[in-house]
Amino acid sequence: MLELHCHTTYSDGTLTPSALVKKAAQAGVKALAITDHDTLSGWDEAIAAASVCGLEIVPGVELSTVHNDRSLHILGFYPNREQLAPALSERLEGRKRRAAKMLANLAALGYPIKLPEMGEGMAPGRPHIATALVQAGYAKTSAEAFDRWLGDDGPAYVHYEKFSIVDGITLLRNCGAVPVWAHAYLFRGGAVEEVLKELVAAGLMGVEVYHPHHTPTQQKTLLGLCHQYGLLVTGGSDYHGPANSKSTESTTLNQLHVPLELLAPLKIAAQSLRVG
Repeated sequence: MLELHCHTTYSDGTLTPSALVKKAAQAGVKALAITDHDTLSGWDEAIAAASVCGLEIVPGVELSTVHNDRSLHILGFYPNREQLAPALSERLEGRKRRAAKMLANLAALGYPIKLPEMGEGMAPGRPHIATALVQAGYAKTSAEAFDRWLGDDGPAYVHYEKFSIVDGITLLRNCGAVPVWAHAYLFRGGAVEEVLKELVAAGLMGVEVYHPHHTPTQQKTLLGLCHQYGLLVTGGSDYHGPANSKSTESTTLNQLHVPLELLAPLKIAAQSLRVG
């Protein structure tokens, strides 16, 4: 089975890359994408662990863009690391600036916290701040921290720095990565059908059809749209680890049983970008 959307401790996952690979292999996953937010730093450890487990690693990233003043995430598969990594360094710095602003907002609200030291190439995000709020005793759970302060309309929330879908997709394609719209129905900045038109015009090549938050009806709609626009179909659990810090809902590896045959078209598309 195929997992094309997973996170490690290099972004907001709770498992190290090697622990994630081991757990994926135990769950029957045959090919696993490492798609941390705005960083490629988890690849090497995952690839090394996968060589022992007999599992294929799909190198990837989840790029944070902004569309209609809302966060929109684009997965990028098989990027040229040497080309993409330097560009992502600015995205990481932007994440750090955003986190610092949210910490300042929380302090102004009477909830001062500090984030733990994060290593080179690690991407700070709201889940890290939520965990710090829990550790400081201000909230009982990370979900409560999101509900009270960190949600999209919360008093401590700070928007991502401006980075458009056009810029994001262009960056990925120029670096040989296949751009795929992640969890389309979680986007809150417009109707899926209308936003998809704009993404396709910008060069989008695929849609994450299979996701834990997509209903069967939504999956069917997305499959139809992929057929209409000639887009690749992908899927993944968006796994963040056994203790998902984003919500009380839990996901498990391989829960969607995404068919492995979806990987071949993705590889062909990546090859076409390199040749082109």
